Amino acid sequence: MRAFDSPLPIDVVLDDLAAALGARPNAVLVAPPGAGKTTRVPLALLDEPWTKGGKLIVLEPRRLAARGAANRMAQSLGERVGDTVGLRVRLGSKIGPKTRIEVVTEGVFARMILDDPALEGIAAVLFDEFHERSLDADFGLALALDAQSGLREDLRILVMSATLDGARVAKLLGEAPVIESQGRAFPVETRYRGRDPLKRIEDQVTDAVLLALNEQSGSLLVFLPGQGEIRRVEERLRERLRDPAVEIAPLYGALDQSEQDRAVLPAAKGRRKVVLATAIAETSLTIEGVRVVIDCGLARVPVYEPDIGVTRLETRRVSRAAADQRRGRAGRTEPGICYRLWDEAGTGALEAFARPEILSADLAPLLLDCAAWGVNDPTQLAFLDSPPAPALKEGRALLASIGALDDDGRITPDGRALQNLPLPPRLARMVTSAARFGQAGAAALLAAILVERGLGGDATDLSERLERLDRERLGRERGGRAADMRRLAEGWARAAERTGRPDKDAALTTGLLLAFAYPDRVAKSRSVGSGQFLLANGRGAVIEPSQRLARESYIVVAEMTGAAQQSRVTAAAAITEADIAMLVANGLAPFGIEERSEVSFDRAARALRARAVRRYGALSLSERPLPALPSAENAETLAQGIAALGVGLLPWTRAQQQLRERAGFLRQAFAVGATDNPWPDLSDAGLAMDAQTWLAPHIVGRASLAAIEPADLDSALAGLLPWDLKRRLDSEAPTHFTAPTGSNLTVDYAAEAGPTISVRVQELYGLSVHPALAGGRVPLVLELLSPGHKPVQITRDLPGFWRGSWAAVKSEMKGRYPRHPWPDDPAAAPPTTRAKPRGT
Repeated sequence: MRAFDSPLPIDVVLDDLAAALGARPNAVLVAPPGAGKTTRVPLALLDEPWTKGGKLIVLEPRRLAARGAANRMAQSLGERVGDTVGLRVRLGSKIGPKTRIEVVTEGVFARMILDDPALEGIAAVLFDEFHERSLDADFGLALALDAQSGLREDLRILVMSATLDGARVAKLLGEAPVIESQGRAFPVETRYRGRDPLKRIEDQVTDAVLLALNEQSGSLLVFLPGQGEIRRVEERLRERLRDPAVEIAPLYGALDQSEQDRAVLPAAKGRRKVVLATAIAETSLTIEGVRVVIDCGLARVPVYEPDIGVTRLETRRVSRAAADQRRGRAGRTEPGICYRLWDEAGTGALEAFARPEILSADLAPLLLDCAAWGVNDPTQLAFLDSPPAPALKEGRALLASIGALDDDGRITPDGRALQNLPLPPRLARMVTSAARFGQAGAAALLAAILVERGLGGDATDLSERLERLDRERLGRERGGRAADMRRLAEGWARAAERTGRPDKDAALTTGLLLAFAYPDRVAKSRSVGSGQFLLANGRGAVIEPSQRLARESYIVVAEMTGAAQQSRVTAAAAITEADIAMLVANGLAPFGIEERSEVSFDRAARALRARAVRRYGALSLSERPLPALPSAENAETLAQGIAALGVGLLPWTRAQQQLRERAGFLRQAFAVGATDNPWPDLSDAGLAMDAQTWLAPHIVGRASLAAIEPADLDSALAGLLPWDLKRRLDSEAPTHFTAPTGSNLTVDYAAEAGPTISVRVQELYGLSVHPALAGGRVPLVLELLSPGHKPVQITRDLPGFWRGSWAAVKSEMKGRYPRHPWPDDPAAAPPTTRAKPRGT
């Protein structure tokens, strides 16, 4: 093993690590930040006998970390990157004929092993910072283990991490030995500042930065969820910061390499730096001079929604492991301090580790790569966490819909063409489809903008980003991230064109190109200018009304974020109806354009509205009015629409209303203790629940509420009350009560007290039994009136009234109405409707 000039804490375990890998093919190394594992371990293992002169591949989670690791290893050898230590990333690869160590990003390694499953000439694969659990890292490890078991028994695999469940990973690696190293971290004081839920996070972070600059020395590393928060904090600091010796440096993935390097480099002598960073700065990165960390405790993570096939960014609390990683940045080179913008008790509530990306990611790319590997079911591979079934199902459905997989899940020739492009399947399909029209270059450049965040700016309208990228090309010399991405895009276009010569030559709009990738996300404005859109897949989305795209009739959405039913569009392009027709005509859409007759209920007009509609998925492209023809289906639509408005709006006659009230009374009378109540529910609510059954058959041919007649309701009600119930209704809940005088008195079944009649008390003389309904179970409520039709008493017990209150009533009534008979025993007196003759 080679010797090193400057000692690092990891040196203590290098012999043990070399011995472990000399005896067995796999090992796990757990070492805290600052131990030196990233830059020292590959160099230490380079000359081990089992390498046999082969290369070591070192995986890093991000380009920034990969560049930093390659640069530090090359410097320690007194060489340049591209000599012994090389770099292979999406932008800026440097590999030479003498390269023995290749530092690659995890996504690049996945492509490497898919192109060369045997990994010829490679002695070992080192997975650094594996605790981040990216999908590419999990997939790369699964493929490496599969290749090791079937093709390369001599291949070494080393998994390295600062915070990791080493025993669990060791089991995945065949009970591999776990080597642990102590780090060299300086003490870090932690101060909790709490969080005010009423203040924006940017304002609290700004306050904490100004406080730390005043209280502490050295540079600051500030962790924020994303690019937007970084920009807003930068604006606030520039407004409030007056010290010219303090430099503000943003650090996030969409920045050009030169800007990232400026953030990472130490501040000039006599100056301080405030680095505003995303989670990109958590691991594999030492920023010289930083001794103060400010952590807002949040991170933005992609979350895939398999039911609608959309990946959205969600702001979440970081894990305890991530918080510890961030805190450790303050003690890499000297004692430091960490300000946490939450309460100390909240730390215990954080999840122990970050959620693995495989559990919340779009798995369509994984499925396609697995199929290219020859595995139809990813669960057959050795994953630390098995991919979830719903995301696999959605991924298979997508790949099948674009012809990438056959019915058995095997990769098709079209799928192979997509998989050959280092792009997500949707974007690969966009480029290969555009190649048919001679537009692969334009599609590849659009794909580059979507995969390389920040390229061409961050406008929602992708056409604006393309225009800006074109202006930058004309206004700058060759070089930089934009130029590198252009060269990559040209390579993608050439690869797509090799799959077949163009069969057409047509200028395609940005929106149509985008629709090749996202045909299910073609969207129509709900009201032009409102910014409210409906997608072809049925989902809602919004754009700020001030933006140009809000004034478009149709757009195609590439990216959106937020709640599932009303997401905010972050990347889209305008499209026309002609573009949609072209998309369908060329077989590139999951939906056809269908013209069919549709009938709906217009609540405002209270009538049916029939129209011929041309539809694309959930979108109505155009429509023209039609007459609402008589049919059972239209009658059901009308019935359901009326039920939603309220059954009470129907033209009920008084007799029909009373019939419903009578049936309701008997239904309630039989409800107590009854298990099989024979009486239907004829209340407004009860009828509304089943309007298509009882009402629709009797209004066929009617097109509006106004056209329905009482006769229609007669037949409808007759259908609800068969003959036997109608007979019982007449006997147990009669419409009238016949008084002893022969008067027919209407029974009010809607009265609050129950079925009620109003009757002059003299007409009930001679009645010794209280009248009852429902087969004698429910007493009829009697509102007793004076001869002048004024209320005297309400009773449910007439005999009891005769025996009790009658004496007082008689006395009062006799004084008011002396010409009327007021017998002492009314139960035995003859009923009457008349006063006594004069003179008697």
